[in-house]
Amino acid sequence: MTASKLESIEQQALARYRHLEKQRQAHPAADPEEMDKMLVRSSVINAQDTLSIERIINKNDLLPIAYLETGTKAGRAVCRTTLRNQNGQIQGHGTGFLVSPTLLLTNNHVLDIREAALYAAAEFNYENDENFAPREISSFGFEPDKLFITDEALDFTLVAIQPVAKNGKKISDFGYLPLLSQKGKVLEGEFVSIIQHPKGGPKAVTVRENEVRFLAPDFIHYVSDTEAGSSGSPVFNDQWVVVALHHAAISDPDDSTEWIANEGIRISSILNFLVEWNSANPHPLLAPLLQGVPDLASSVVPMEMGQLGEEWYSGVSGYDPAFLGEGFNVPLPELMAEVAQDRAPSKDGKPVLDYTHFSIAMSKKRRLAFYTAVNINGSELVDVKRGNDKWYFDPRLDKAFQSGPELYEKNDLDRGHLTRRQDPNWGVDAIRANEHTFHFTNCAPQHKNFNQKTWLGLEDYILKNAETHDLKVTVFTGPVFQENDPIYRDEFQIPAEFWKIAVMKKDGNSLSASAYLQTQRDMIGNLEFAYGEYQTYQVPIIQIEALAHLDFGELKAHDALAGKGTGIAIKQMEDIRL
Repeated sequence: MTASKLESIEQQALARYRHLEKQRQAHPAADPEEMDKMLVRSSVINAQDTLSIERIINKNDLLPIAYLETGTKAGRAVCRTTLRNQNGQIQGHGTGFLVSPTLLLTNNHVLDIREAALYAAAEFNYENDENFAPREISSFGFEPDKLFITDEALDFTLVAIQPVAKNGKKISDFGYLPLLSQKGKVLEGEFVSIIQHPKGGPKAVTVRENEVRFLAPDFIHYVSDTEAGSSGSPVFNDQWVVVALHHAAISDPDDSTEWIANEGIRISSILNFLVEWNSANPHPLLAPLLQGVPDLASSVVPMEMGQLGEEWYSGVSGYDPAFLGEGFNVPLPELMAEVAQDRAPSKDGKPVLDYTHFSIAMSKKRRLAFYTAVNINGSELVDVKRGNDKWYFDPRLDKAFQSGPELYEKNDLDRGHLTRRQDPNWGVDAIRANEHTFHFTNCAPQHKNFNQKTWLGLEDYILKNAETHDLKVTVFTGPVFQENDPIYRDEFQIPAEFWKIAVMKKDGNSLSASAYLQTQRDMIGNLEFAYGEYQTYQVPIIQIEALAHLDFGELKAHDALAGKGTGIAIKQMEDIRL
């Protein structure tokens, strides 16, 4: 690589960095898609890393001790790339890393042509052990005739590597770093780590205080310590997932001896390039690398269409009937015969829609939920900020069975969350759960005064008790569908009543279930003017079953009002009977 080429790369990186700085100064407000990014970020976190959400949201610097061990394992796949001419003379060094059992990733400006790869070597274990003694180096040659893909704009090269080193070591002994295609694996303000061979020396790592400053469509800018020879290094997030390929340092234009940032190429952009390349030139060595990588351009539905792509729902947990513990199974309710045919199945035939920690059964006729069911873990609740209130259609369900903006615009009707926004926001999936509550499947038309007053007080009471006492709680919620519900805008019937059932363990050895009913009938007579009193009642579960046409099975045997003919008015939370 010539000095002029490296200088050009650094100048382009500086130009991008300055452009992003100006954009930030001109538009300091939060990114309107920040919650979308947070949703993806949470999806790539290991469920056992209970500190991760605090690091992302609250900037907690605590790390699990396994972070160090995991980083050491990740570092095995990183090597020094030694560049030689055809006479065997060393021309320079870079860094590279294995991304599949047979392929290595580095920069285009490290290996720009096939001939350069023919004379280069990948040197693994060029590092010191815990006693600062050199380890045995394993040197592998490249096989560019098998596969060599490079792109100057994204400054990457993907090249095949020999399976056996000169000392007999197998390339499989060093593992590889799997690449994830989705964007959002790191967020601005988080920190990254870089495993590298600075100045061609022994392997080193930068950890913490390496803040991500800017994210651009194809590039990421971060403050970190790197040196010549670090080109081609993997850039990791806190979970040691590769987020970028390091390629350039950005010098201060006013002082060439000072560096203001570094730039890497986003892994998602490199994988998108490879997907397109492979579609035109299918290659068997790319299959392990691209396995499971979607064609993002075709699979993601633009946000402005009010719908997320189906990949946003992969691996969601849904409602867990066994959530309260062994021997305390609480299954989903069954639809009674008179409404069973009105269930709106998903496009793949499933009877309910699963989201993060909650599930929903939909009515075709009413285009609203029969019920929602959520698990609340009071010991792991996360305070996720509300964000920009984007609401989405669910692509897994025919849009004809969902009520969208045409119902809620220009009136006093709230998009009333059925599964409350905060309820499923616990554990490492809290951010995804928060976003999942903003689906039209999870809301119902509720007058603003109904949604924000007494009903909210009841929901607060349930959630605060779960949090204060580290309780696990299961909550079912839904509207009451009646034939005489008022018709609005010649299309929608507005439910006049809503119900809720909360289930928890009582004294650790028995179930306690309590049911609630509230009306908004006085409010929706005139949507331009609210009047009249409204109250919440605790009622027997059998009354909810009759009104909602649902069968809760054995749950009614654990009802505090079982056998009572009527309900009791809840004027203060102390009136609730558990």
